[in-house]
Amino acid sequence: MGHGFGELAKVRGIVTHKISSYEQKAFAGWWTKAIPNTLRRIRSQIFIVTPPFVMGYLVYNYVENLHTQINRKNPADYENDS
Repeated sequence: MGHGFGELAKVRGIVTHKISSYEQKAFAGWWTKAIPNTLRRIRSQIFIVTPPFVMGYLVYNYVENLHTQINRKNPADYENDS
């Protein structure tokens, strides 16, 4: 077993490069790359994702109001109850 890290088996035709998890920096470039990239992705998708959610909310709100209105009792039906 005198091999180094990542050299325990050789497979022909497949080249793999690995780095030890102990050598990686978990939050490397967090402020300089991740946040601007996230904002760029949000800006590029906002007009694709938002309209279906807005339409869904409007339909849901309309149906809920209609359901509430339909289920109301008519006060005229109970005028002579004493």
